[in-house]
Amino acid sequence: MQTLVICIDRDNDIGEKANVRAPLIGREVNIDAAVRLATADPEDSDTNTIFGGVKVLDELIAKGIDAEIVTLAGDKNVGIISDQIIVNQLDTILKQFKAESAIFISDGAEDENLLPIVQSRIKIDSVKRIVVMQSANLESTYYIIKHAFNDPKISQTFFVPLGLASLIYAFFLLIDYPQGAIIGILAAVGIYMLYRGFTDTINLFWDKMKDSFYSGRMSFFTYTTAAVVAVVATIIGFINIWELYTRQGVWYYGIIPLATVFIHSTVWLYTGAILFADIGKIIDRRKHGKSVVNYIIPAFFVTSIGLLFWGASSYLMSADPVISGSSASGIGVQYFVYSVIFAIVVALAGIKISSDEKTKELKGKKKKR
Repeated sequence: MQTLVICIDRDNDIGEKANVRAPLIGREVNIDAAVRLATADPEDSDTNTIFGGVKVLDELIAKGIDAEIVTLAGDKNVGIISDQIIVNQLDTILKQFKAESAIFISDGAEDENLLPIVQSRIKIDSVKRIVVMQSANLESTYYIIKHAFNDPKISQTFFVPLGLASLIYAFFLLIDYPQGAIIGILAAVGIYMLYRGFTDTINLFWDKMKDSFYSGRMSFFTYTTAAVVAVVATIIGFINIWELYTRQGVWYYGIIPLATVFIHSTVWLYTGAILFADIGKIIDRRKHGKSVVNYIIPAFFVTSIGLLFWGASSYLMSADPVISGSSASGIGVQYFVYSVIFAIVVALAGIKISSDEKTKELKGKKKKR
């Protein structure tokens, strides 16, 4: 086969709305899916993408080019998960069709984010974006705004922060403390933006947690415990900072000393949380008879980093007479030097184990040959 016409439906509208399972291979199958999607939602642009792909296919065949059309669909949660699904579908199709090149069909920039991934697997000869021409009435500002607000992606991005800001401002006005509204609004919007920025990572972590829970893995318990320990560590750190802040104020201690206190009081709890989470993976892999060395090695480096942060924060606190109450920088220097030495020893132990494991793998491969 010379050319593969690839249509992309990154958010799986054909599956969610038309109840059609991707990948779709062949002209008739794609037309049937497009008709179903158009019937379920006449305004969905993916319908035009598929019909556009069919038109390109017909043009290629008319020129005597051996071609076929496929439609790949991801998941409604657009991101890492949906892209992995599309990649798996593409790999399966490329095993079935030994195509020399492809034509990429999309309805916008969102689908074209997958273009580099597709290019890494097959040569792309052309990219065709399907643009739908609207009538004058549909191009009106009212229609555009109305449909933009009805789009869950847009409404969640803009309405949720505005709603949070309004509720927080109303609350602080109710308690007669309008000055706190600015702090509350900034904090709430900041947390929401961080969540939106890490949505893919959070969804992937949540899926792994659900998989661990339903399959009875130890990692579910250890991950949950690690999360609780991390939350407790954060609270303890803020309590220690708040105690100093309420005593004299941030102007008295300075931001860096307060940050040092936070690190010193939480570093081992954070380190323990990471190590405890790693223990769950080790137990699960041991349970299934798999190698655990790759999960033991990070424990050495996490411990080494913990030692460095603890030693550095101990030295900074002892060198600051405002926090320590008296100058005890000599003891702080000793703590820092010892922590650096122990950190290097622990890191070297991890490197030694890693190199030994790689040597064993190379010997194992040579024996198999």
